[in-house]
Amino acid sequence: MAFNGIGGFLNSPGMIPWEIVVIYFIVAGVFAIIYGRSHGAGPKFNTVDLVYIGVGAAFTTVWEFFVGPFLDKFVPAGAAAYIGFGFFGRILIVLIVAGLVRKVGTGMLSLFIFNLLGDIFHYGFSGEPIYTIYETLTYGLFIDLMIAITHGHLFGIGSGEENEDATGKAVKGNRLTNFLSKYTMVAPAVMGGVIGFLWAIPDNILYTGFFSPFLYGGIVNWQSIIFSFGASIPGNIVFGIIAAFIAVRVSKVLGQ
Repeated sequence: MAFNGIGGFLNSPGMIPWEIVVIYFIVAGVFAIIYGRSHGAGPKFNTVDLVYIGVGAAFTTVWEFFVGPFLDKFVPAGAAAYIGFGFFGRILIVLIVAGLVRKVGTGMLSLFIFNLLGDIFHYGFSGEPIYTIYETLTYGLFIDLMIAITHGHLFGIGSGEENEDATGKAVKGNRLTNFLSKYTMVAPAVMGGVIGFLWAIPDNILYTGFFSPFLYGGIVNWQSIIFSFGASIPGNIVFGIIAAFIAVRVSKVLGQ
């Protein structure tokens, strides 16, 4: 029996086995928490951090559901399925916020608030809490993993400066960020490109291959999934790189 629009189908043809999806979320979530607390820029948000995250999520909602769809009307119909202004606005705003805050949890909290606002003003709450779990622990988690891996020096921002870890101990950037900090054009390009690539995975593979059939049933077409995934990668990488450079610029202007 369906619950809140969730069909709960687990045997749709071609569907990704649910065990793999569950294992992914458990492993990735545990890694982000443990690694982030021991090596990140600090797990606690101050008032300014929360303002950045809240305002950023609100702007993302307005852009994705109101501004983006209008601008998409000027994109050729064939390309609009893989290159959309709505999605570009999301990755741009979220990465700017991540570049300003640079604390593990920024990505997940931003996507949590964005998803909540999207439900209130656009989608409605059918399918919840699946959509919240999906958005938060894919798009948001990928950003937090990058923040954790770079010791809070996302896009090379502040690589030569000391931060404090969860215990209050001063820590500097790791070898990766210290190396990239010497080449200011490389750090945002590499990290933004990686995040852009990772952001091509959730909708094209996880949602289409598991969450959509889980919620609504139906046959999974892997030829279509692979084509859509490959077609979206170039645009996502370019969007990620552009967003990373803008995030670096904004962080400098605001002195973060």
